[in-house]
Amino acid sequence: MRFGLLGTGPWAELAYGPALRAHPDAELTGVWGRRPEAAADIAARFGGRPYDDVDALIGDCDAVAVALPPDIQAPLAVRAARAGRHLLLDKPVATTVAGAREIADAAEAAGVASVVFFTLRFRPETAAWIEEQRKAGGWQLGRADWLGGIFGEGAEPSPFAGSPWRREKGGLWDVGPHALSMLLPVLGDVADLDGSVAAVSGSGQTVQLALRHASGASSTCALSLAVAPAASVTRVELRGAAGAAELPEGETDAVAALGHAVDALLASARTGEPHPCDIRFGVRVTEILAAAEARLGG
Repeated sequence: MRFGLLGTGPWAELAYGPALRAHPDAELTGVWGRRPEAAADIAARFGGRPYDDVDALIGDCDAVAVALPPDIQAPLAVRAARAGRHLLLDKPVATTVAGAREIADAAEAAGVASVVFFTLRFRPETAAWIEEQRKAGGWQLGRADWLGGIFGEGAEPSPFAGSPWRREKGGLWDVGPHALSMLLPVLGDVADLDGSVAAVSGSGQTVQLALRHASGASSTCALSLAVAPAASVTRVELRGAAGAAELPEGETDAVAALGHAVDALLASARTGEPHPCDIRFGVRVTEILAAAEARLGG
């Protein structure tokens, strides 16, 4: 599958470029970015050629891989879908419900495959753990803590600390999708957006969510990008009839995980079967986060 890479920032450099170069069934056709010199650099390092015109790149590929801020990603994904290109998107797919739904509608109308890259969901050990807990069932409570320190006092330098959209939207929109991507497959969808989503904000730009799921279970999420580095944690825990289950710790290789996401897109394009992390799931995550943001008054 010929991929066009849209984006030239740290995530394109650290994950998307290396993953597309390494994948045996993917070819990096070209790179487009808002900074032409950066597109030329990424193309020289990982393959393909730089494009000044994004529509020209869309026309020359079979799929687009998007490593851009969500509200730049969304309209470009719509253009790519309408051109009949498969979609490998990053989370969140948009920061407005309308933007997310427009991508989904375009993908459905064109009959193209889509996968949204929630990093941990494409780590084999995590995927196996989620499936095990889903089959076990009987869960009453869930908890997902995604507390990062890239904007915290005393934080080590991070390539993502210069991201304007992360600084503006905070942990709710950056790491909130990760938390939801772990809880929803096991506990089920949120029962309804009006009465089943609560949110409060706290110090360190922390947001806490409380969710009621259609299964009857409830869950909480603690989210931030600005806690003290020593307080950073990624943790998922479930409690119910089977007792307690906690996501095993382990390093996540983003390049390897993205390679599995490419596998998933190839399979979906070949079979026509939607992947669990397709654009419709990306839309639901956006709807839940937008409802939480409304509760915060943001």
